[in-house]
Amino acid sequence: MPAPEGTLLNGSHPLPAPPRPHTVLAMDTEIHHQLRTEGALDRLPSVARVDTTTTVTDLTTADPRQLARAEVLFTHWGAPLLTEDALRRLPRLRAVVHAAGSVKHHVTEAVWQRGITVSSAAAANALPVAEFTLAAILFANKRVLDVARAYAENRTPPAVLPYYRGHGNYHRTVGIVGASRIGRRVIDLLRPLDLDVLLYDPYLDTNEARVLGVEQVGLDELVRRSDVVSVHAPQLPETRHMFDARRIALLKDGATLVNTARGSLVDTDALTAHLTSGRIHAVLDVTEPDVPPADSPLYRLPNVLLTPHIAGSLGNELGRMTHWAVDEVSRYAQGLPFAYEVAPDELTRSA
Repeated sequence: MPAPEGTLLNGSHPLPAPPRPHTVLAMDTEIHHQLRTEGALDRLPSVARVDTTTTVTDLTTADPRQLARAEVLFTHWGAPLLTEDALRRLPRLRAVVHAAGSVKHHVTEAVWQRGITVSSAAAANALPVAEFTLAAILFANKRVLDVARAYAENRTPPAVLPYYRGHGNYHRTVGIVGASRIGRRVIDLLRPLDLDVLLYDPYLDTNEARVLGVEQVGLDELVRRSDVVSVHAPQLPETRHMFDARRIALLKDGATLVNTARGSLVDTDALTAHLTSGRIHAVLDVTEPDVPPADSPLYRLPNVLLTPHIAGSLGNELGRMTHWAVDEVSRYAQGLPFAYEVAPDELTRSA
């Protein structure tokens, strides 16, 4: 005889599905459109009561009935600022799940004071930045951009032995500034390679450095010894211009500075002076200002690779962050803790 409907074959009854929390999307309309087009939001309705066809960009003009029900705010770039006044419109809000990196642009002290839990997909965003950095390091030591430019100009390969003297990746020294998520991921990617890795991070103890398999040194020593210095420190008042004129002058001739963190960490004028002289090289995905002036030498110098903040998630990589965020909503619905919860004190030491 078949088991009664709703009964498993072993005679037990299936567990009820966890309740799906009322969820509201809050992000820029353009990113919302891209996520929908690529199907990144398709799984969200299976774990939440949500209308994925709409997004909130301004809490003061959003449907108050929709906000009154919201238990989870699913955010991305362009999310509205969550001030005390804004949170009054969200009386049932219990969690903010950010499908991107930093939450500094929309999470305020009022969020923490209300006991609202915050999650971020920053760990997912760290992956493409680390991949970009790895490529930059390997290309810098091999002088790939230099030889490609020379090949294009001369239409003949350069003489191998004299041109490549001193170039290559065998036991070159790479200095990582900041044991952040991205910095640690870069260290992981470098581990199988024949490279010597130095690390500077004032918050890291000796045991952690040993576990990471790196040599922990002071920042000035790291800069002096490294063939490539890669910056992964947060943007904080105390890190502004950590690479100032004095410290940039410590870079050895021919060294490369890679910055995928924040433009404010490097004194752009001081760096540009050294780059113009041809003494060092740079891979700059971020600058200060965000877009250099039209007459900036950074656009034309042959020893500079300048990109417009593309190291982080772009294109289909946005889907990875969104899928991680949907997983967090699923955990919330099941009463489980977030895998990537953001603590208030982390914002004082993160980007």
